[in-house]
Amino acid sequence: MAGRGCVLHGVVGHHDPEYSCASRVPGSECGAAEHEVGAASYTLSLAVFIPISGWMADRFGTRLVFASAIGLFTLGSFLCGISSDIHLLVACRVLQGCGGAMMVPVGRLTLVRTFAKSELIRAMSFVAIPGLIGPMLGPIAGGLIVGYLQWRFIFFVNLPIGLVGLFLVYRHLPDYREQNTKPLDVVGLILFGSGVALLSYVLEIFGDHTLSLAEIIGLLAMSATLIVGYGLHATRILFPLLELTLFRIRTFSAAVSGSFFTRLGIGGVPFLLPLLYQVGLGFTPIQSGLLIMPQAMAAMSTKFLLPRILDSVGYRTVLMSNTVILGLLLMLFATVGPETPIWVIVLQAFCYGAFTSLQYTSMNTLVYADIPEDKTSNASSIASTMQQMSISFGVAAAGLTTVLFIPDRFRSEPSEMIHGLHEAFLALGTFTLLSAAIFYKLKRGDGGKLSQQKDLHLG
Repeated sequence: MAGRGCVLHGVVGHHDPEYSCASRVPGSECGAAEHEVGAASYTLSLAVFIPISGWMADRFGTRLVFASAIGLFTLGSFLCGISSDIHLLVACRVLQGCGGAMMVPVGRLTLVRTFAKSELIRAMSFVAIPGLIGPMLGPIAGGLIVGYLQWRFIFFVNLPIGLVGLFLVYRHLPDYREQNTKPLDVVGLILFGSGVALLSYVLEIFGDHTLSLAEIIGLLAMSATLIVGYGLHATRILFPLLELTLFRIRTFSAAVSGSFFTRLGIGGVPFLLPLLYQVGLGFTPIQSGLLIMPQAMAAMSTKFLLPRILDSVGYRTVLMSNTVILGLLLMLFATVGPETPIWVIVLQAFCYGAFTSLQYTSMNTLVYADIPEDKTSNASSIASTMQQMSISFGVAAAGLTTVLFIPDRFRSEPSEMIHGLHEAFLALGTFTLLSAAIFYKLKRGDGGKLSQQKDLHLG
């Protein structure tokens, strides 16, 4: 199983580190235009290609699709690093996003079809550990690259990892595919992909003042019309792109919707913490990265405890109480100031990382608790699509709070910046507390198949 764990290192938390580090620290050599357009193009390609990932895996097999995803992402990273023109950079970011879009849903689908439901918690917890190395080392690597090298080297970091991943896929990844693949819903792909891509674009550039309020409202209205149009279309055909009837399953609905709204609050932390540490408290990018590292260290060190916690307490209790704790921890970041001892900041980051790890593992596994075998690929696509949308919404929510509480964050005094960020953390923490109500509809025994049925296999 170790080989499979290494192959699927990106299953639980694939992220886009290229601009998250360089664009949020002082001294970045990457211009604002390159950041805005590059990040938006990557997000748009994710929004379009994630929904068809399940169909692709069923049609061409998990091994070929996963290997192609790694290959496209690695090739796109290399081309981004050598790009000398903004238009070429955008095209390469789209190529990179095509690969990134397939990794998470196809990786999770492979896990679900490989392991029994009773082993799924332990499998996902184990697989998540290598994937946390990136979030742990990413901020420090980003700080070093920004401080001493060009921003292009951020892309080149992906090259050796991608090559190793391709080798491990070839050696260890099982190949699952459907004998009779359902036809691709092309109309649904156009409607939903266009709607979600447009929505992601608006959220990605939210707050940068390149669009007027009327333009933003118009784009949001177009996006809503396309997504609603897909909803109507999906009820009228036999094989829709995303089978929305899965939301009738209580555990699936709670896991996906709860994950979406919870991430709106905690998704803003990677945006706000660097601002607090660097702009508010005056730390260097490398020091900021060191202060963020305890989050990933805590997540790695507590992964082995998560199956035991879920087995003994149950999903309903864990998700309701853990979401409340996360909301309170977000509010606790509002106490961090110039006089706060470093060990207190580290301790807060460690606790936040541990409870965030428990939250993500619980939500990611509960998605498949009551999903029939023939619906797993569709469930994986829906869950990953909603997760990607929540990331865009989370960044937009963090941006909105900073705009509200720090009207001019580029000219504000450090004390004003700290005060505004404290209010932003309080706002996001309050929203996270409220999102705990979503898990109230779960029943005490929900998710029991993931720990009690020892002989139920999905593949």
